[in-house]
Amino acid sequence: MLKNIISGLLIIIATGSTICFAAQKDMRVTNMTKIFQNESDPELAEIAQRFINKDIANLGELTTKERDLITIVVLTVNQQPEILQEYIKQALEDGVTPEEIKEAIYQTAPYAGIPKTLIAIKVSNQTFKEQNIQLPLKSQKTVNEKDRYEKGLSAQVEIFGDGIKNMKNSYPKTEQFIPQYLAEYCFGDFYTRQSLNLQTRELLTLCMLAALGDTESQIKGHITGNLNTGNSKEKMIAAIAQCLPYIGFPRTLNAIRYLNEAIPE
Repeated sequence: MLKNIISGLLIIIATGSTICFAAQKDMRVTNMTKIFQNESDPELAEIAQRFINKDIANLGELTTKERDLITIVVLTVNQQPEILQEYIKQALEDGVTPEEIKEAIYQTAPYAGIPKTLIAIKVSNQTFKEQNIQLPLKSQKTVNEKDRYEKGLSAQVEIFGDGIKNMKNSYPKTEQFIPQYLAEYCFGDFYTRQSLNLQTRELLTLCMLAALGDTESQIKGHITGNLNTGNSKEKMIAAIAQCLPYIGFPRTLNAIRYLNEAIPE
């Protein structure tokens, strides 16, 4: 299956043709029609809809929820609020809970920056209100000011192994804030939250790093994290491929190259 996914991507690059693992699947029916409708440029709308809802939607073995959440985090880090709103509506229709959507967006903060996350949360809250979902949502917080460092470090150890405990020793005195804030803020404030498990958070993190670009060392680190939390190389490639329509070929192929360097065939 892994070779089929990579071969499928190469076929798209070379010919633009549809990928097929066994029997060709139909185009996914979604409520995204108005995004693709474009009376002035119907040909681009046709290409986009076919590529996203047929080619990519049938590539690899991701659940619909995983595809929805990956798309949401990629649109968040790429700061595309208008399209994001429609994908949030689609995710809700697919059965993704408001809490899961919120947590996926929250997960982008340490990687893309708080402003992009705030913009996306504003979009999600507006969408929830339109869908008559009561706000604020139930808190998913599990840490407090006293234990956020320890719980964050514990999450890091679960994801990356015991060696992470010695990370502080590799930083000079003037840079000790980096491992401190990674444990407290990135992993303590976010990874410890409920609704999404570590395996899902790591998969989403890999995708947002691919979308951001210029993140080779971070991607390779989180490849290890994905493996340790139960995501296979095949699943990581499928997840990166899901990002392709929204980030383009250069960043997609770079991320796959880093994956192949970290986990050779």
